[in-house]
Amino acid sequence: MPFLFQPSHAWLSVGRFSKFLALILLTLGMVLTGAATQAVAAEEVDFVIENGLIYDGSGTLPVQGHVAVRNGKIVSVGSVAAPASQWSIDATGLVIAPGFIDLHTHGDSGVVSPLTRGCVNYLTQGCTTLITGNCGMGPVDVGAYYKQMEAGGVGANVGHLIPQGALRSEVVGKENRAPSDDELTKMRQLVQKGMSDGAWGMSTGLIYTPSTYASTSELIELAKVVASNNGLYASHIRGEESGLLESVQEAIKIGREAQIPVHVSHLKVKGTPQWGMLKLAIALIEEARSKGMTITADQYPYIAASTSLEATVFPAWSRSGGLQQLVKRLDDPTSGNKIREEVQKSLSEKEDGKQIVIASFSPRPDWIGKNLKQIADQEKTTSLKLTESIMRQGGASIVNFAMSEEDVRSAMTCDWVATASDGGIHLPGANRPHPRSYGTFPRKIGHYSIREQVLPLEQAIRSSSGLPADILGLTDRGYLRVGQAADIVVFSSKDLIDQATFDKPFEYSSGIHYVFVNGTPAIYNQIPTGALAGQVLRKPEHSSTENKQSKTKEQ
Repeated sequence: MPFLFQPSHAWLSVGRFSKFLALILLTLGMVLTGAATQAVAAEEVDFVIENGLIYDGSGTLPVQGHVAVRNGKIVSVGSVAAPASQWSIDATGLVIAPGFIDLHTHGDSGVVSPLTRGCVNYLTQGCTTLITGNCGMGPVDVGAYYKQMEAGGVGANVGHLIPQGALRSEVVGKENRAPSDDELTKMRQLVQKGMSDGAWGMSTGLIYTPSTYASTSELIELAKVVASNNGLYASHIRGEESGLLESVQEAIKIGREAQIPVHVSHLKVKGTPQWGMLKLAIALIEEARSKGMTITADQYPYIAASTSLEATVFPAWSRSGGLQQLVKRLDDPTSGNKIREEVQKSLSEKEDGKQIVIASFSPRPDWIGKNLKQIADQEKTTSLKLTESIMRQGGASIVNFAMSEEDVRSAMTCDWVATASDGGIHLPGANRPHPRSYGTFPRKIGHYSIREQVLPLEQAIRSSSGLPADILGLTDRGYLRVGQAADIVVFSSKDLIDQATFDKPFEYSSGIHYVFVNGTPAIYNQIPTGALAGQVLRKPEHSSTENKQSKTKEQ
């Protein structure tokens, strides 16, 4: 149709011509991502990934085409002919997608350790951006943390949240008490400093000490400081068992009164008696969203959680002041009996400890991989006495098989629920941590979307890329669009799957062929390159909350 490119009619002005051309292209099913596909001179292009099926991160249907990169940025995307390049990667039969963004990791120490800063167990999942400082844990001095990463280099991009629990511990301590006026002022000042240093928001871990001892009003006061800096409030809510609905309501209240976007970390309900309740929590969130509130969530696609034994079965009041104080309360006849009564109730709801598997416990490595009931029977004791004995020896990390498959599937179909691992950066070892650190994203996309068809592939990819970018307020990542950072993953939809299991948690996922971080190959032909091409992501000082909210609602 050569006449399209040589307009001769008076009505076909330059502006109308552009609109007309766009309409014709859409009619032909050619989706152009971001700006119109650009013709880029060969010498300007570093490389081209061509002939792949492009999922741009927005949740729209894919197109066959190319992505071209120059100086770490995407310069061309589309289904027209790829620009010439001296280096091209043939992605025939493969999917091209934005690098995945994990909103909820506990890789705080891993990204600065010389042993693990390469972030290999995340790159092999297709993750190019990690957010640390979650569940109220992690470094409080955001500026110093960012500088430490920049000094050593890091394999993936990293952004940080201000950890409210660690901040409270620094100012108030681990005791169960309200802060003084001076202490609250000090916490506000630390929050402001963290935001000024480039944090993306503040996180809470309201089942952990000392985060759990913060009242709703205290959290609102700190969240207001975050809101004034256009940040996000991300919360591991106060209760994920019988108190789930009240905890979601608390998060909504904090968001409403502080006028801040709220993000519920690892949305789930734990405990067999509560199975099915997640739909009610989802309904509460959707009601708040329908009234104009910005509230989202993330999820890891497993039926097991993982944390400390202490936080799983011991009541919050008994943990005030730390482990030594807990042991003292156990030794006291009155408080000890009350603690044991509550712990026994919790164990009973978990099949007398059958649902709780030891992930790490240095005094007895032979217990790793066994559940509390098994070990109790083996040691000729009760699950309650065994639990107390473990705590007296320093506590243990556990995996808790507490969720239902139906609830897991219900959460992932919500278009406001992102994918996130809640995992860390681990090297293989004798312990048996949760496999989510190695398998979350391929499991969500490969198992639940491609094989089980719980949600369309374009939605599963969006939940791992465009959606978390919008939730966080990232404007230069999360999509395959001209001008975006060249964080790109190329995978086989036939082969993508998690290999890590609860028995073998250190197995790398299959099907990831290429990963680029800021235009640098981090995975090439399915093998890590060792490149440390990640960047520290500081929140822009004048980013717009309104824009972030409108983007999230549009998705």
